[in-house]
Amino acid sequence: MATKIQMPKMSDTMTEGVIASWLKKVGDTIKAGDVIAEIETDKATMEYEEVISGVILYQVPEKSTVIVDGLIAIVGKQGEDYSALLNENQTISTNKNPVETTSITTPKEEVKVQTPVANTANIKAKIIQMPKMSDTMTEGVVAVWHKKIGDSVKNNELLLEIETDKATMEFESYEKGTLLYIAGEKGSSIKVDDLLCVIGEPDADYKALVEAFKNGNKTNDVQPIVENTNVVQNVATQNNVAPTTQDNGRLKISPLAKKLAEEKGINLNTLQGTGEGGRVVKRDIDNYVPVVAAKTTAPTPATNTSTFGQENFEEVAISQMRKTIAKRLAESKFTAPHFYLTMEIRMDNAMAAREQMNAIATSKISFNDMVVKATAMALRQHPAVNSSWLGDKIRINHHVHIGVAVAVEDGLLVPVIRFADQKSLSQISAETKDLAGKAKSKKLQPADWAGNTFSISNLGMFGIDEFTAIINPPDACIMAIGAIKQTAVVENGHLVVGNIMKVTLSCDHRVVDGASGAAFLKTFKDLLEAPVRMLV
Repeated sequence: MATKIQMPKMSDTMTEGVIASWLKKVGDTIKAGDVIAEIETDKATMEYEEVISGVILYQVPEKSTVIVDGLIAIVGKQGEDYSALLNENQTISTNKNPVETTSITTPKEEVKVQTPVANTANIKAKIIQMPKMSDTMTEGVVAVWHKKIGDSVKNNELLLEIETDKATMEFESYEKGTLLYIAGEKGSSIKVDDLLCVIGEPDADYKALVEAFKNGNKTNDVQPIVENTNVVQNVATQNNVAPTTQDNGRLKISPLAKKLAEEKGINLNTLQGTGEGGRVVKRDIDNYVPVVAAKTTAPTPATNTSTFGQENFEEVAISQMRKTIAKRLAESKFTAPHFYLTMEIRMDNAMAAREQMNAIATSKISFNDMVVKATAMALRQHPAVNSSWLGDKIRINHHVHIGVAVAVEDGLLVPVIRFADQKSLSQISAETKDLAGKAKSKKLQPADWAGNTFSISNLGMFGIDEFTAIINPPDACIMAIGAIKQTAVVENGHLVVGNIMKVTLSCDHRVVDGASGAAFLKTFKDLLEAPVRMLV
């Protein structure tokens, strides 16, 4: 008798999984204990062992996203009719959600592609929807179309760039056809899952597809067609780009890099690749510096550009990142009752210890690295501060993941140093530099900014003495770090010059009480004033 195989719940927070790869195919015979698939969860990619024996009669496509307990395969006897089980699953899906879509998840982002509706099934064109490219993305802005209506689209060709709340991402199409319709020109804002474009045969009646989509007619009586599309970040990633070089001596270059080189008139033979196996990728084009002959130009006469007496202003469109920052911080400020604790810390010993450590350290240690380490060790002793408000309960985290705020062109990103309490100062230093560099070059991956249990915002390097920071959800606290300043301090009844740093802890009063926050700051202060304690 045919039996359904359902998506297993492989972690406590898992609500859906992605079929990363099938290790057994339709028609294969399996027995109990065989590993038949690799499933990507919210935590990791894990192997799935089947508990029944038989022949695989049906599978959902690889890269499909399936909710926990949803159908992923059917096992039975060779030639057995399994249509009743498949129809049963489709009926359940229709009752739960009248909009039937097939989700395809790459290792980075999820792309949802509309399946053809019943009365348009014969139209040889496909609707492409705005993909969700980050965990917090609700809409995307068309940064630039690299194809125009009527252009041919090939596999691996760059279709457009989409500005998300985190970065500008590239959308590469792996579907051949003609670009028949686009839903928005440059600067247009499109919500996740809304119509992005239509690709198909040149004479296809795409208008019927668009009309059906806009009318909400997105169901289908036939087997869903899985689109082979992909989303890549705004850097060349070798895993998502098909190789262009075999062993025939041709230049190894990604399609995007080749296109950009041709547009800029760069001789391909002068390029040096930094990608895998010497492959030329986008960053090689961006960093290309041609050798040009020097030339002298005559000075241009000065022009009087005075605008005395004129009012002048400029209005700038809000980026997706800035919109998300505004929304999340406003929610935090007006839903979490903030209170603030400020403390002065004597940094003389920390400065001396840093100088000694940097004489032998493999990665130069900054004061911020020492702050991260001291914070992590203090959180280990005060878990109430390392907590989150979840509405009807408080989550006390027993792991320490420190979010470190990094200023970027369009706003602020908070990459995460994981298990910071277990890492050395040199490890924290190297990881912080790496994440900060990725943030500023828009190379951070979603996993890099997720999972923080506490956050730090440091403006000391800008000469700011003291400030307060808004809590970064879901954390219960954030600590604002000021500059180290020389000032007069009393020591053994005498005035001496001391180096003082002010820190301010912002606390969510629903989670952290004043006494808990003060005790945490006392431990943090003790660690920085006697930094040798961080090394044992």
